[in-house]
Amino acid sequence: MNEEQFLQALQDHDIHLTKKQLAQFKTYFEELVEWNEKMNLTAITDEPSVYLKHFLDSISAAFYVDLTGEKKVCDVGAGAGFPSIPLKICFPDLHVTIVDSLNKRITFLNHLAEKLALDNVEFVHARAEDFGQNKAYREQFDLVTARAVARLSVLSELCIPLVKKGGLFVAMKGSAAKEELADARRALTVLGAKIKKKHSFLLPIEESERNIYVFSKVKDSPRKYPRKPGVPNKTPIK
Repeated sequence: MNEEQFLQALQDHDIHLTKKQLAQFKTYFEELVEWNEKMNLTAITDEPSVYLKHFLDSISAAFYVDLTGEKKVCDVGAGAGFPSIPLKICFPDLHVTIVDSLNKRITFLNHLAEKLALDNVEFVHARAEDFGQNKAYREQFDLVTARAVARLSVLSELCIPLVKKGGLFVAMKGSAAKEELADARRALTVLGAKIKKKHSFLLPIEESERNIYVFSKVKDSPRKYPRKPGVPNKTPIK
């Protein structure tokens, strides 16, 4: 996907980038490739693939969820900043918090935010399980999202306790989404979330399946969740 195709794909969904925003994406790509030589941030480094599989794929959440205004967004396990940094570039009013367990990725994100002149961004080095028990962040976000982090049954426990009542949990998934949703039904109920919308589409050009599941937080999550680091992954809520 070249820059022109990227712009057109966004325009098709009523997202119109300025020259400044387009320059920010170009810088993002350059910094990603440069830093990837020092640390393992991504296996995808050629420009067409980064624009398609990282940038457009990340922004696709905004095709189905309203991200205008000063919403508080948390991205769990964002790695090199996906999906929240591409979303922040497109919607500068967002207040973004990223939590990641690897400090070297946090170092990259701090550098990137400075390079892109992003404001209202915070990067936290922590395990998601500990972060979800931190009173400063627990049930504080309008929207919590994650991409390629864990199966939905596990991801729900890491993300839903961070969503405030009435807020949204947005899970970005591939072709196994339907099975993951079936496995996660018990966890979603226990944690206080309810499916609101399901969206399936094909990523352009390569036509790989994508699913975006939007969950509403209908009640507070029980205090015991998320459990200690490692436990959700070993024994998901059943």
